[in-house]
Amino acid sequence: MLSAIRQDIHSVLERDPAARSTLDVLLCYPGLHALWAHRIAHWLWLHNLRLAARVLSFAVHSVTGVDIHPGATIGRGLFIDHGTAVVIGETAEIGADVTIYQGVTLGGTSLHKGKRHPTLEDRVVVGAGAKVLGAFTVGHDSRIGANAVVVKPVPPNTVVVGVPGEIVQRHQQHSASDAPDLEHGELPDVLGDAVLALNARLQALESKLGVSPSFAAQQPTVSEGVWTVLDYSI
Repeated sequence: MLSAIRQDIHSVLERDPAARSTLDVLLCYPGLHALWAHRIAHWLWLHNLRLAARVLSFAVHSVTGVDIHPGATIGRGLFIDHGTAVVIGETAEIGADVTIYQGVTLGGTSLHKGKRHPTLEDRVVVGAGAKVLGAFTVGHDSRIGANAVVVKPVPPNTVVVGVPGEIVQRHQQHSASDAPDLEHGELPDVLGDAVLALNARLQALESKLGVSPSFAAQQPTVSEGVWTVLDYSI
């Protein structure tokens, strides 16, 4: 138990540059408090003291804003940053060294009482506001972009963005020896790339047929730090 506590504290210090000291982490991180309370609630759940487990879970949710069902299975080194509005369902399974940001839901999509929540393998990062819904697996070292809605299995070492989530293979593979992948600004624009590719094909086809372009597209420009909208005139 003490070893797990030390690892939980180390996870916060490693992944949050705002953490100044061990005392800071102990006193000011609701995600950590919710995790420790969950370990007690989970023990009660496994020993058939399920009402007591639910009451403890509810009390911790009321204080921290983190709702973890006592039946969920959580490995070592989980870091719940900020914590507010995080929901982890009963049959969810979380591996080692996973990072979850505020507003994340690990939810179910079925009314049956069996496995209905996702499994996150080791070192997965789930961005703020993301929803992972269903009884499938998110492979190790994968990253879920902020506000993505994931409803299908995710292979290891991939990135998921968009609604519904689109799976993008990484150019550089992430490994267990690497630092946690927290570069939330380095996410692919799947829809934008598709539009640009379609535009290029259309222009090539029009050029081959010798017809005038059906529309003129301005490339996006930066003006005083604000992106302008693509202007298409038919």
